[in-house]
Amino acid sequence: MSHTLSILDVRGVSRSFVSSSGGAPTIALQATDLAVAENDFITILGPSGCGKSTLLRIVAGLDHPTGGEVQLDGRRITGPGADRGMVFQSYTLFPWLTVRDNVCFGLRERGLARAEQTEIAASWLAKVGLNGFEQHYPKQLSGGMQQRVAIARALANNPRILLMDEPFGALDHQTRELMQELLLGIWEAERKTVLFVTHDIDEAVFMGSRVVVMSARPGRIKLDRAVPMAHPRHYSIKTTPAFSELKAELTEQVRVEVRAAQAAAAAASAAAA
Repeated sequence: MSHTLSILDVRGVSRSFVSSSGGAPTIALQATDLAVAENDFITILGPSGCGKSTLLRIVAGLDHPTGGEVQLDGRRITGPGADRGMVFQSYTLFPWLTVRDNVCFGLRERGLARAEQTEIAASWLAKVGLNGFEQHYPKQLSGGMQQRVAIARALANNPRILLMDEPFGALDHQTRELMQELLLGIWEAERKTVLFVTHDIDEAVFMGSRVVVMSARPGRIKLDRAVPMAHPRHYSIKTTPAFSELKAELTEQVRVEVRAAQAAAAAASAAAA
């Protein structure tokens, strides 16, 4: 895929953390480059602690790189903005607000008229299958329903890019698969640009137009693979030879990095003993 029309450019972005004990800094992310084209759905895989979430937080403007920069539509990212919608693993809804008011929150902050807020919220709640739940509070909803509200809230702001940090990680297997299909259907209809961090290789292949694999810490992108399966996708593609082949390749790539991470942790533990 050509990235000449990329809307998001990660250029030489690195991140180090200084230890409180005054020792050598921990390098979480090596200098990383990533070009994200309009309408890309990029899934990011890698072992725990490899910098996946750090990279996403830097793109979100919630963290700052030690080196390099991120540009969205040619403008350098220096902090959070409405042009990026963020969905976390924890649902991060406001418990004191109704479903509708949670979805309206960003719209209200931007000063939209109440009637327009309500109209936009109703549209997105319909798209995520929550018609009739507008007046419910988060505690009255299941985990999957809460995450649907979080997705509707993020998309209601009409962001240029949707950033998702293991959004289905806390859900049971059946709910997770339904949420994958729901999000993929929304993406196929709306053609938003998505960066999606996951530990689940099946999920990465099923959802992504490209899969990026990161190395063990200090993280870097070791593989950037296009997913050769057309849209719209049906869950039955998970049983196809093309799916199995790509999953096998990615499983091996991730496994190598998980073992490298375990070896590094064992060496560090031995050195500290």
